[in-house]
Amino acid sequence: MTIKVKSWRYFEDVSVGEKRKSDLKLITEEEIINFAKQYDPQWFHTDKDEAKNSNFKGIIASGIHVAALWRLLDHEINSDINFVCGIGWDNVRWKNPLRPNSKIYVTSECISKSNTSSKDRGVAVFDHSVKYEDATDILVFKGTCLIYKKQ
Repeated sequence: MTIKVKSWRYFEDVSVGEKRKSDLKLITEEEIINFAKQYDPQWFHTDKDEAKNSNFKGIIASGIHVAALWRLLDHEINSDINFVCGIGWDNVRWKNPLRPNSKIYVTSECISKSNTSSKDRGVAVFDHSVKYEDATDILVFKGTCLIYKKQ
């Protein structure tokens, strides 16, 4: 997925309290297993039969996969912000497992902004989440980012 930005939003354009929500994305069992085989090959991510005997009673996505899905879907809703970079995640919690053949979406809310000693960037903190279609949380965290200011 390549996202083309028509116009950038800068630090001054981002408002505390603004909320954004992505479209739904279907996560298949094949996708979960393929990701896990490459990056997190634990048996309850990769072996359908053995996973039935786990505490999860079936295949679940790796937490790292869930984080990667957040990144992908967050680009859909926040790629217009002229970020310098992310500088930290706090209060990271995987609240529920991501199961195959589920539809998910992500949300973000800007909860604070502050200036830095630099004249060309500011800091913004966002509440981020990955949710099931019914709004049940899968992953939640606070993300701190540097955003370019208008010059």
